[in-house]
Amino acid sequence: MGEGREVAILFADVVGSTHLYEALGDERARETVQQCLRVMREATEQFGGTVIKTMGDEVMATFPSAEDAMSAASQMQKRITLSSKSMEADGAQIAIRIGCHFGPVVAEDRDIFGASVHIANRMTSQAKAGQILTTATTVAQLTGEWRALARQIDVAAVKGYSSEMALFEVLWQPEEATSMLSSISWSVPEAAQGGRLVLRFRGSELVLGGDSKTEASMGRADENDVVVKGKLISRVHARIDLRKNRFVLIDESTNGTYIQPDGGTEVYVRRDSAELSGSGVIGMGRVAARGTPLAIEYRCEH
Repeated sequence: MGEGREVAILFADVVGSTHLYEALGDERARETVQQCLRVMREATEQFGGTVIKTMGDEVMATFPSAEDAMSAASQMQKRITLSSKSMEADGAQIAIRIGCHFGPVVAEDRDIFGASVHIANRMTSQAKAGQILTTATTVAQLTGEWRALARQIDVAAVKGYSSEMALFEVLWQPEEATSMLSSISWSVPEAAQGGRLVLRFRGSELVLGGDSKTEASMGRADENDVVVKGKLISRVHARIDLRKNRFVLIDESTNGTYIQPDGGTEVYVRRDSAELSGSGVIGMGRVAARGTPLAIEYRCEH
């Protein structure tokens, strides 16, 4: 049995690393990503944290307190932003995004497990380049200056939770902090208020919204809601969430997701999100024409 404890879990990853390889070439891009990972590790250790593991261009770390995690996250953003400015002449934009959550985990074999880890990872997937996102639970652990720098910016569904979760951005740039307005009062909407999304794959149908679930995962791992096998498809490739009566696809993959709306322009999403509307076809890792074995058809109903 693993050991249970409460910690702040932090994920940080390099945004757009594929573009770095195109702009800088393999050797320099690899060194740039490694430099980012070194900054993440150094900031983690500086504020009393522990790097649990690195995964490609991403670091997962834990901290004894939420404030230690925020201090480390801010340090990571500041140092990597400065590094990015020195490389503007090469056309390379270096940025990271960070997600954090404070909660119970189970530590076992130098790794951590539990719902809190999933929530922290979810915060990272919601963050944009240069952002630090966290949860209300984490903000409640903060005091003084750090709590003053947290503002609610959105709500999102989290797998395994019946209600949507508030997203808080923690500001780390002085100019943002000084110009920050008072927090917006957000209300978490009810499930779908009539809106539904129907997914069809190989004769099976999955409905989101209405009285049904509000989130679905897609990928080659068997635990996904929509399981699609293929060499270019990641274990958990993408998710679809219901956000404020809109259905949003969030890609978490290596090779990206192609959205082909009927009568519209094809959209390519990689480590980013896009709204689904009308009807069309989703292809994971490659374009999938309607009626082909890898095509996931979608239809929004209001």
